[in-house]
Amino acid sequence: MKNGKEKLKKVQPYSNKTTLTVYLVLRALIILIMVRAVLRGNYESVFLCALSLALLILPSILQKRLYITLPSTLEIVILLFIFAAEILGELASFYVRVPNWDTMLHTVNGFLCAAVGFALVDMINRNERFSLKLSPVYLAIVAFCFSMTVGVLWEFFEFAADRFIGLDMQKDTVLSAIGSVALDPSMSNKVIRVKDIADVIIVHSDGSQQTLGLGGYLDVGLFDTMKDLFVNFIGAVVFSVIGYFYVKQEGKGKFASRFIPRVPGLEEDRKDSRP
Repeated sequence: MKNGKEKLKKVQPYSNKTTLTVYLVLRALIILIMVRAVLRGNYESVFLCALSLALLILPSILQKRLYITLPSTLEIVILLFIFAAEILGELASFYVRVPNWDTMLHTVNGFLCAAVGFALVDMINRNERFSLKLSPVYLAIVAFCFSMTVGVLWEFFEFAADRFIGLDMQKDTVLSAIGSVALDPSMSNKVIRVKDIADVIIVHSDGSQQTLGLGGYLDVGLFDTMKDLFVNFIGAVVFSVIGYFYVKQEGKGKFASRFIPRVPGLEEDRKDSRP
């Protein structure tokens, strides 16, 4: 018997020409943006560009270190996701300028994380060295739970960044109506509803006031967080259902296989071990 690592085929990151092209184009764009930021003395943008360049090579590092193969479709989606989140979202202000940009990214994130969670358990499920054998339903549930856990942890990170560093990762939402028991003067836990909130008045430290005229009040992060988790939920459910039928059909589904990382050599080992 060969040893574990020798059984695995040599992993070649970005071996697909389309994937390599996408990687090189995105890398070149980020380098150009970084040079422009350096010339302007915008070192915060330089840091984001450096972070993006590091994230772009993360898929190849994971493939080499974990001895897994990422399908070309999954690689391309991950690369585009990084560029859309860091460069377009942060530097080009798409989070503010483009409606539902953040919502789209969180939906994709839920889908991708479910694919990763599904793959992690499916690899164990197909490996003969482990006695663990889960049904398609349990595999789908694990994928869903993994995706939602990642989503919740990310919202924790956003809250911590806003609370302790003073950022605004949990974007505010303008609401024109509220219902709150805190407004009940009798303190009897009755919901007092306030409709048609027109303005928000800010009182500065020097006593001066400023009317924002937002057409409502600023909800600080709650609606954004719940919306992000909900679309993450949708993405996770979609892939979990796809993954369920993928396993049910014994890996014959072409769409799901485009997003599920695999370990080269496992299938060959299973064939070799058959009598």
